[in-house]
Amino acid sequence: MKNLLYPVAFFSSLVSGARVLNFTIAGGQIFTPGFAVLDAPQPGTPLGGDTIEVALDVTANGKLHLPPYSDDSPSRINNITIFLYSYDTGRNFTITNGTASTNNVSLGDIMQSEPGSTVKHVKWNWPDCLVGDGKPENSDSDRGAYNISIRQNFRLNGEDHYTIFDVPISVTNKIDFTGNNPPCDSVNNPLLTPEEIDAASANSVGILFAPGDSTVVQQPDSTDDDNNGIGPTKPEANPGEGLGGAGALEQTSAAYWISLLSMFYFII
Repeated sequence: MKNLLYPVAFFSSLVSGARVLNFTIAGGQIFTPGFAVLDAPQPGTPLGGDTIEVALDVTANGKLHLPPYSDDSPSRINNITIFLYSYDTGRNFTITNGTASTNNVSLGDIMQSEPGSTVKHVKWNWPDCLVGDGKPENSDSDRGAYNISIRQNFRLNGEDHYTIFDVPISVTNKIDFTGNNPPCDSVNNPLLTPEEIDAASANSVGILFAPGDSTVVQQPDSTDDDNNGIGPTKPEANPGEGLGGAGALEQTSAAYWISLLSMFYFII
C-alpha cells in the first residue's frame, strides 16, 4: 500500500493560551523543514519510562548520504541538536548539543552514533525533576506539557539553513528514579520567547521530502551504487517503541484532512 500524506493539526497548550501546530505525516513518519524525518514519538504522545527516545531518519529516507561529507558537498547535515522545553514550567533542557558531557548528561553528535544506520535512536535519561507519575499535582511541578525541539543545521544544494521543528508531548507517564537522572539545573538553559526564536523565519525553506516533493538533492557520487551510498537498510522504527503508546495514523484509500481535537488538552 502506498504511503498517503496526511496534513494533521494539533493543539498545543502554552501559558498564554493555545496554538495550532500543523504536521505533515505519511506512513507514520513526520516530515520536517530539513533532511531529518521523525519516526517517533508521534505528536501528543504521553511519555515516561527510564529514557526519552527520539528516532530520526537523517537521510530523508535515502535521499542524502550518511556522513562523512566532503567540505564542499552541496548537500550535507552539519549538526542536529535537540532540546526539551516548556513555557508552562519555564524549563529548557539540552538533550544533545553535539558535544557529549560527563556521564552523557547531554548527548554527543547524533550523526556519529549508530554508524551505518540511517535512523538515529536518541535515548536520554530524564532529569530528576521529572521523576513521578501522572499529571503535575501543583504549580511547582516540572512535569506536564513539553515540546521536543529538533534544530537542524544543514546545506541543501549549496544553500545553508538552520531550522526549528517542535513536537508537543506530555511528561505524564511514570518516570522512576534510576540513579542516572541528571540534576535538572545541570541541563537547563534560559528559555527564549517565541519572538526571539522566530521559527517562522527560520523555517522559510518549508517542509521537505514528504511524498510528492520533487526536491532533487545535489551531492557527490549519488549514483555510484544501488544503495546510493547511504549504507545498510535502516532498522525499523515504530512510533510506539518505548514511547508511551504512540500509534501511527490509520491509512485509508484516500488522503484527507484530520483534525485531532482530542489531543487538545491543558495541564491543570
